Amino acid sequence: MGVINVTNDSFFDGSQFRLRSRIARRAEQILTQGGAIIDIGACSTRPGSIPVEEGQEIKRLAKALSVIRKNYPEAIISIDTFRSNVVKVIHSNFGIDIVNDISAGELDAQMFQTVADLKLTYVLMHMKGTPFNMQENPKYENDIIKELFGFFTLRVEKLKLMGVKDMIIDPGFGFGKNADHNYTLLKNLEAFKIFELPILAGLSRKSMIYKTLGTCPSKALNGTTILNTIAIQNGAKILRVHDVKEAAEVIKLTEFLNSQPNIL
Repeated sequence: MGVINVTNDSFFDGSQFRLRSRIARRAEQILTQGGAIIDIGACSTRPGSIPVEEGQEIKRLAKALSVIRKNYPEAIISIDTFRSNVVKVIHSNFGIDIVNDISAGELDAQMFQTVADLKLTYVLMHMKGTPFNMQENPKYENDIIKELFGFFTLRVEKLKLMGVKDMIIDPGFGFGKNADHNYTLLKNLEAFKIFELPILAGLSRKSMIYKTLGTCPSKALNGTTILNTIAIQNGAKILRVHDVKEAAEVIKLTEFLNSQPNIL
């Protein structure tokens, strides 16, 4: 899943694409480098951010989709939004395949019904708090794995009862989690296979990498590649990334490794 952010305040400058020509080139890059999904975000959810108005989010998404649908009509499109009306408007005009919701329906009570009505694939991600306050000393009363189990269990069952068949779960690295929380989730990612749903890992260039290494997002590609490899080995089926070529190589190499026999 390759990222296109049509915002001006993403945490990683290299993922920002606002000009139509740049959007078109980025879409081509994602698809030619091995990306299976184009994920478009028009409302920054970086720590401390305040969401743009709904109309502005729709305007930005429409600009990007008009370019991408013209050049790549068969591309699998995901929109990164927590607003059900944005989903309705954009899907009716451009057709989308996936809704990538950072709040798993917590920020818009109509999201589950919208996804069910439109029969879209739904990524439900765990986030503690809101983008504005989620990184202000996040705490978990219980074991974080158990807490996320409870979170996903309730929502997956509700979505199934509403008729949603295609779901993807995302533990939400960096969304209301400190470094210990993030690395505990990564180390135990395989536990989420219990839901029998694809697991998405969004680790790309996040602070859990660059702060641990004492660097910055622009210098966090190597660390991202390492953690993406661990995520795939621990059960992730989708990598949400800024750097598609490197992620595709991770997948190819880990799949080849896993195809080899265990001798001992």
